[in-house]
Amino acid sequence: MDSTPHEYEWIDGAERLENYTTGGYHPTQIGDIYRDRYEVIDKLGYGGWSTVWLAHDFRKKQYVALKVGIADSLPHEVRGLHALGKQTTAPGSAAIPRVLDEFRIEGPNGSHPCYTTAPALCNLRESSFSRLFRLDVARALAYELTLAVAYVHSRGYIHGDIHLRNVLVSAQKDFNQLSVAQFREEYGEPESYPVRRVDGHPLTPNVPPRAVVPLCIEKKAAEFTLQEAHVLLSDFGESFAPAEEPRLGKDCHTPVDFRPPEARFEPNTPLSFSADVWSLATAIWDILGMQALFSSAFYSNAQVMCQIVDILGPLPSDWSEKWEDRGDFFDAEGKPKPGRHVWPKIQGAFEERVQHSRRDDNMGEYCEEETAAILDMMVQMLRYRPEERPTVQQVLQSDWMVKWARADYSGVIGASIPFEH
Repeated sequence: MDSTPHEYEWIDGAERLENYTTGGYHPTQIGDIYRDRYEVIDKLGYGGWSTVWLAHDFRKKQYVALKVGIADSLPHEVRGLHALGKQTTAPGSAAIPRVLDEFRIEGPNGSHPCYTTAPALCNLRESSFSRLFRLDVARALAYELTLAVAYVHSRGYIHGDIHLRNVLVSAQKDFNQLSVAQFREEYGEPESYPVRRVDGHPLTPNVPPRAVVPLCIEKKAAEFTLQEAHVLLSDFGESFAPAEEPRLGKDCHTPVDFRPPEARFEPNTPLSFSADVWSLATAIWDILGMQALFSSAFYSNAQVMCQIVDILGPLPSDWSEKWEDRGDFFDAEGKPKPGRHVWPKIQGAFEERVQHSRRDDNMGEYCEEETAAILDMMVQMLRYRPEERPTVQQVLQSDWMVKWARADYSGVIGASIPFEH
């Protein structure tokens, strides 16, 4: 948790306002017009390197997602998207955002790189937060996401940050038929709050006068049809091409819930494509059920590692020796210490967190044969040693993908792609 003193009164749901400073965020406001064509309509999200806005392109009469980077940052993500987003019919390429426009804006905090893509109106984590996807939709989403990662790998890139908050639901074509006034009537005004300094002093031009909470035009998971199961793999800010720019494990910024263990235990070894395979497995698990396989919610990083070992089994001996917190959870023989909670093995976790939830919500459950195929695929993808994991192409050839997921994904292929992006 950030312990830096706050200069501004806290606004729940907004980005850290202290980042509106020289070298930081641009103070974008609702109604701003960029490049004489993009009117800012609402906020879609934010991250450490940018804010993301829904804008209306009144030249082309369409909506776009406008990403405004922090000042003087290198357009790293855009380079990756250009490399990945070239017009192609390769499987999985439709799930990669296309850069529609690219420019810079000057402001009180510096020069900011900007680019636009087709909009996506919520992510799969928001959709599945309290509901489950239909069985066929879950299978199709898992297959489409895996295809997208396979395409990224085929172009020589590692995504580096795969989780459901970075898997977006494509906006439908009829969304562009809404005027701005109709959009406001349908989805309401932006949710914003006045920004105030803690010391009561006036605001400087570095900071927006109002903070906007991101819009979520949420579609509940249970309401998705197979024809609507179109996703975009987003946020390529952590992506890299290992042949050109190797990245060490210690520089992995994937959230700990989805982070491959080699990032912790081999910090000075370059990450490989297998790092994405681990994260992809945790994302697929989240799609199939409702409760994450590993979770940092209310748990420390050390407790997340304990979950991993409980669920998957003992670490390799050399990694176990490097785990400084091991003695807090396991005795000298590797058995759980008395009195602590022990997380179930992966088979029990699937029954408890996936099947049980699906039964309770009357959303159908996976048959015994399919469950065995899912777990076999998961165990392979979650092998501790990265060199022992399958490639994403091999994952696509697993029994579950071939016999179950691909068949339902065929129902998605027949539907038109929501946006040309």
